[in-house]
Amino acid sequence: MVQGKTKGLTLKAGTSRHAAKAAANPKKGKREIAPKKPLLMKQAAMHKDLTAKINKSIERQMVAAASSGKLTIMKNTIPDGASSSKPKGKPGK
Repeated sequence: MVQGKTKGLTLKAGTSRHAAKAAANPKKGKREIAPKKPLLMKQAAMHKDLTAKINKSIERQMVAAASSGKLTIMKNTIPDGASSSKPKGKPGK
């Protein structure tokens, strides 16, 4: 057994800056293991392609719906003649 203090064998203060930074900024996206079998690889590629096509189609439909008429702010879409004459808000103020 060693008696007394040993030279140079002091423990460092544990500051794991990389671990703290990684915990503060997690990566976005799915966490999954990529498929290795050829059939599963083909299926995953097809699923990714179909998802991209569906998203692109939805975006095109949204652009077409937004650009078909006059662009307005949603809260001002009530026609002037159809609005009620009473002001909305808390009574008594």
